[in-house]
Amino acid sequence: MSIKDNNKYMLKAIKMAEENFRSGNGGPFGAVVVRNGEIIAAAGNCVTSTNDPTAHAEVVAIREACKKLETFDLSGCEIFASCEPCPMCLGAILWSRIGKLYYAADRNDASRAGFDDELFYRELSLSNDERLLKPTQMLQEEAIKVFDKWIDTTDKIQY
Repeated sequence: MSIKDNNKYMLKAIKMAEENFRSGNGGPFGAVVVRNGEIIAAAGNCVTSTNDPTAHAEVVAIREACKKLETFDLSGCEIFASCEPCPMCLGAILWSRIGKLYYAADRNDASRAGFDDELFYRELSLSNDERLLKPTQMLQEEAIKVFDKWIDTTDKIQY
């Protein structure tokens, strides 16, 4: 795609971010998923309107794109986000196999506006025993048995 096209998609994501918070739908974030020059999905953050902390613009746009394309694999797609994705959204982008990520504002800009993800970035770099939310592992052997059954299954859908 050309720089002109990329600017068009990014401006759409940014416009969605503003429209989104002005409508009361959620925070000032927008995302657009594009494939072969066509907008597949566009979404704003709707955390507060849906009471869903995972309803960030990128995640919502990925969900819509997957539904529209009837696949969980968005290889060949690009995502334009009005802001640098948080760790959760980056994980969703990677899991969806989107091939290219563009963003406008960065995490420091978001922090200045009250959306500080630094805690999440810091927590991910720590060992489990150093984290604020210290996980407790349990019943590992039982869970491994499920993975073993998965490994032995021949008619599974890999992702």
